[in-house]
Amino acid sequence: MNIKPLADRIVIKMVEAEETTKSGIILAGSAKEKPQVAEVVAVGPGGMVDGKEVKMELAVGNKVLISKYAGTEVKIDGVEYTILRQSDVLAIVE
Repeated sequence: MNIKPLADRIVIKMVEAEETTKSGIILAGSAKEKPQVAEVVAVGPGGMVDGKEVKMELAVGNKVLISKYAGTEVKIDGVEYTILRQSDVLAIVE
């Protein structure tokens, strides 16, 4: 199944959190924070949103930084994705 976002929305897939700390301590699953870095897997066409023209700045494959509780989480074919507006993205990670 394919996901095609509408308007100024994007679909992202979270990048896995680090398993160990910088000092080498292995973290248990419950001790890990929710990752904030994600990869863009689909981008909407942009266009008119709330009476304003929105140009899509993101592209498929970009790594982005998002806030912890942004977007709507969905599970399709056993894979978890998050759908959010382009304006909810804080930064592109280069």
